Amino acid sequence: MTQTKHYDVIVLGAGAAGLMCALTAGQKGLKVLLLEKSNKPGKKILMSGGGRCNFTNLYTGPENFISHNPHFCKSALSRYTPWHFIEMVNKHQIPYHEKELGQLFCDRSSKDILNMLLDECADGQVEIRMNTEITAVECATTVAVSTSAGLFSAEHLVVATGGLSIPKMGGSDFGYQLAARLGLTVKAKQAALVPFVFTDHYKDLFSALSGSALSVHVALLDNKLAPSFHHQMLFTHRGLSGPSILQISSYWQLGMRIAVDLLPEINAEEAVLLAKQDNPNMLLNQWFSSLISKKVAHSILSHEFPDWHDQSLQNLSAEQLSTVAKLLNAWVLKPSGTEGYRTAEVTLGGVDTEQLSSKTMACIKQPNVYFIGEVVDVTGHLGGFNFQWAWASGHVAAQAIAAVHSI
Repeated sequence: MTQTKHYDVIVLGAGAAGLMCALTAGQKGLKVLLLEKSNKPGKKILMSGGGRCNFTNLYTGPENFISHNPHFCKSALSRYTPWHFIEMVNKHQIPYHEKELGQLFCDRSSKDILNMLLDECADGQVEIRMNTEITAVECATTVAVSTSAGLFSAEHLVVATGGLSIPKMGGSDFGYQLAARLGLTVKAKQAALVPFVFTDHYKDLFSALSGSALSVHVALLDNKLAPSFHHQMLFTHRGLSGPSILQISSYWQLGMRIAVDLLPEINAEEAVLLAKQDNPNMLLNQWFSSLISKKVAHSILSHEFPDWHDQSLQNLSAEQLSTVAKLLNAWVLKPSGTEGYRTAEVTLGGVDTEQLSSKTMACIKQPNVYFIGEVVDVTGHLGGFNFQWAWASGHVAAQAIAAVHSI
């Protein structure tokens, strides 16, 4: 008969949250087993930030997260701040820089962050098993986990299996299924921080502009409670991407329209009427091209105003120019969908926070089982916030488990 190996804590998933929880628990003196189904730990860490890992954001606050309970994330975020993580980064002498808006990136490579976490796990004598498939989980007074590598048991189980985003990097619904089997509610899930696709008459326009980017202001017309975002927008072969689009996608639902301000710093109507007064022979295309990329300006105007784009300003009435200006300050578009989980950075929704303790991340009905990171219904904005949630939720769960063992 196969012998069951016993641990204080079993952590499922060697991503950001799982690694942080494991290393914290291990360094508290607990015997920790970290199980991962893929062949490498921290795959999403390695690919993040274009290979430079946007590992936190200096301005992290509850307002940077989406959840059915916006207060849930406050406790963990206040107890493990970006400065705590930066302290670890400095200890390992990892060079980093602030790119913009509080976003911190590695100077060299994401490998620096992953190696740091693995070294910290080693310091805590964490046992890490890769290529390990979970076949069954039984949760009672103790937890029993059946795997392709054998049977394991523990006093505590931490579920850090992530979400559905980027399945080739290991995204799966395992954590949601386990939560459902434990009687927990799982909030509706969808791809978030994800590009939009278009199948209507804008498809050819966006494809022609693929690779072009400009600074815009984006808002949702059909969700007045959603924040708006001012950042880069990138045209792709299939639609729209870039930071502003990824941000707004987390609030978007199928059928909603987005309004893109192509001239966010300019009142287009005032500007074009003044240009007509000062330079009446200027073509509409020339005027718009003086404000943004010539290729983008010509393509959008010729698509939206095929009869006007090559007219001089004096040949266009104030009413016609007003019509053009209104579109430039609020270009209304209706995405047909998103690129889905294949390219989504995170999964919106997840394990209902009403059934978890915000102080410990433990299940209220099953207090020796904890859910942390992306699998929980807490989703950060773009810019290092999801990593900070992973670090914070993993840290407080480990602290709570250690506190139980010290009693």
